[in-house]
Amino acid sequence: MDFAARITRQPIPADIARGQSALEATGIQDPRLADLIRGAAGCSPYLAGLIGREADWLAEALAHEDVVARETAGYESLSAEALGPALRRAKRRVALWAALADLGGVWRLEQVTGALTDLADRATDLALRVHVAAERARGKLPPTEADAGGIVALAMGKMGAGELNYSSDIDLIVLYDDSAYDRDDQYEARASLIRATRKAAATISDNTDQGYVFRTDLRLRPDASVTPVCVPISSALAYYEAEGRTWERSAYIKARPCGGDLSAGTRFLRELDPFVWRRHLDFATIQDAHDMRLRIRDHKGLHGRIEVPGHNMKLGQGGIREIEFFTQTRQLIAGGRDPDLRVRGTVEGLARLAEKGWVPPEVAAELAEHYREHREIEHRIQMVRDAQTHSLPVAPEGVDVIARMIGAPDTAA
Repeated sequence: MDFAARITRQPIPADIARGQSALEATGIQDPRLADLIRGAAGCSPYLAGLIGREADWLAEALAHEDVVARETAGYESLSAEALGPALRRAKRRVALWAALADLGGVWRLEQVTGALTDLADRATDLALRVHVAAERARGKLPPTEADAGGIVALAMGKMGAGELNYSSDIDLIVLYDDSAYDRDDQYEARASLIRATRKAAATISDNTDQGYVFRTDLRLRPDASVTPVCVPISSALAYYEAEGRTWERSAYIKARPCGGDLSAGTRFLRELDPFVWRRHLDFATIQDAHDMRLRIRDHKGLHGRIEVPGHNMKLGQGGIREIEFFTQTRQLIAGGRDPDLRVRGTVEGLARLAEKGWVPPEVAAELAEHYREHREIEHRIQMVRDAQTHSLPVAPEGVDVIARMIGAPDTAA
């Protein structure tokens, strides 16, 4: 792959000296690649650090597009102790490759978010499997024929939809197939798989001297305040049948098995279909979700006049969350009767709704365009310092940096 030939846009370095220093560390001579590296490092201290750390790897790596597969090849054979550092190195490299492809216009938004999601899937699966295997080797996990001891991670939210942002947390629900164990082994299996889940989450999320892979949130599981980090599938199904709430139904639109026993996860989601996709929907549930979203926005002070400095691209008016909400509520309304609407991606969901006459095509196209634009700006905000933030800077010089990352020399324009 000729990465340089596919560059369609260039960031402008806000700090020329930092950009030049990063370029010199790589030894890259191609003028198009050189401008990209100067611009990326000159706008982002985080990317400048990655370029300096991975300078010897970068030039050759840009020739290969399958960055996630290449950087995690053979990781299945690593021990639990070796996996964490290896995944952190892979994260650095995938983050750098994806950032350059994003800033240079080499990849579309969906390719950037897809690569980040692929890495999260791979890390989750590897971490669960290595710690389940360690439990089995210690004689703590009862015998079972189930893959990965029957444990499965469900990717929720943006990870489930393949839409992870540049500095995203990952939301996981971890379950296990309790039917895979004899009755007398249930307590021991549960304790063992809870330990494996905790260790897997630490492998991915602990911030060590080598960084972290993904910040990991396990709190979307059923009744999280009183349940362990790994829940039996039978208990989860009973909970949703008796107590499941509107926001949980909406969350499961994007749910996807991503690690461990994928077949168990697929069976669970199939059994959950009647909870998520109802043929006769009480529209009051949509109003409940709408009211909750407005309360969140009011609580965070995100109402009032829209201005660029400090604007929250995710939660602010007209932002990412509103577009997602618009899409998901219509999917919930119509998806019970039309399985074609049961898709995870936001842009794909808008397209399906337009095809089926639930949204005017011009509205779906406009929202999809706005969604992509908001996500790209969100990525640049996060790239500056690898911070999980969605708000544009307040200070003028901070806004200048985001404009330069977009390639705009005139911030006011």
